[in-house]
Amino acid sequence: MNSVVAELLGLFAEVLPRLVRISAFIAVGVFAANVAVAFGLIRYLAGLSGYLTRPANLPDEVGTAILTTAASTTAGYATLAEYRESGLLDDRATLVAVVINTFFGFLQHVFTYYVPVLIPILGATTGVLYVSARAGIALAITVTGVLLGGLLVSERNVDRSALDDIDGAGPETDDRDGRERVRDAAGKSWSTLRRIVPRLAVVYTLVIAFVTNYDVESLTAVAEPLTGVLGLPSAAVPVIAVYTLDTTAGAVAIEPLLGETFTPRTAVATLLIGGILSFAVSTFRRSIPFQYGIWGASFGTKVIVVNTALKLVFISLTVALLLVPAW
Repeated sequence: MNSVVAELLGLFAEVLPRLVRISAFIAVGVFAANVAVAFGLIRYLAGLSGYLTRPANLPDEVGTAILTTAASTTAGYATLAEYRESGLLDDRATLVAVVINTFFGFLQHVFTYYVPVLIPILGATTGVLYVSARAGIALAITVTGVLLGGLLVSERNVDRSALDDIDGAGPETDDRDGRERVRDAAGKSWSTLRRIVPRLAVVYTLVIAFVTNYDVESLTAVAEPLTGVLGLPSAAVPVIAVYTLDTTAGAVAIEPLLGETFTPRTAVATLLIGGILSFAVSTFRRSIPFQYGIWGASFGTKVIVVNTALKLVFISLTVALLLVPAW
C-alpha cells in the first residue's frame, strides 16, 4: 500500500511541474492571441490577399473573403458561397478561391492554437519545426491555387456584373471599446483553458505513467517493419493512434519521448502522419457537416475532395523531406 502511495506521489511530482508550466504558457498565449484577434491583428496580416487573387484571375473582391477567413473560417466560406450563388464565380473559380483560402484559414490557428498551445507542449525546437511545417504546407497549397487560377480561370469563369447584387460592406464593424475587447478576450481564454487543461492533466498523467512503467519500444515492436520503412521509431505507432483522435493529446503523448526516442524531425514527421490518418475522422466529424452546410452536398463534396487531395500530397512531401537523412 505504501509503495503504491509513494509511486502515485512520485508520479504527481513529475507531472505537476510540467502541467503548471505548460498551462501557464497556454494561458498567456491564448489570452494574447484572443486580444490580437479582438483588435484586428489577423485582418492586417491578411491584407496581402489581393496580390494572390489578381494573378489567379479572380476579382479583387474575392480578397475580402480571404481576409475574412483569416478571422473566421465560417464567415470566409460563407462570403465565397455568396459570390458563387450570385454568379460572380462559377464552380471552377470558386474551387480555386477555396484553395487560395488555405493559408489564410491556417493563420487564425497559428495565433489561437499552434503558438499558444502546441509549442508549449512540444517545446521550442520541435514545436516551431512542427508549426513551420504546417505553415509551409498551407502556403504551398495556397500558391498551388494561385498557379491553378492563372492556368484555369479566365473571364468566362467570372461574371463581374454580378457584383452589383452583392453587399460589398464586408464584415460587420466592431464597435466595442478597448476594455470590452480585452474582457471578451479574457472570457474566451478562460473557456479555452477550462476545455484544454483538465484533458491535458488526465492525458499527461496517463502518458507519464505509461512511459515510466512500460518499455514503449518493446510494446510496439510488432509495428517495426512499418515504421522501419519510414525510419521512424516503433513508438510512433501509439502516438499516431492518439493524434488521429485528438491533436493535443497526440502532442502530449510524444512530448515525454522527445530527445530519447524521437528527434525533432522524426517527431514532426510522426505528428504529420497522424494528421493524414486523422482526415478520415475529421472529415466525418467536421468537414462533411461544415462544407455541406455551406455549399450543399454536390459542391461540398468537390471542396472536400480537392482540399483533402492537396493536403495529402503536400503533407506526404513534407514527411519525405523531414525524413531525408542528408540534413
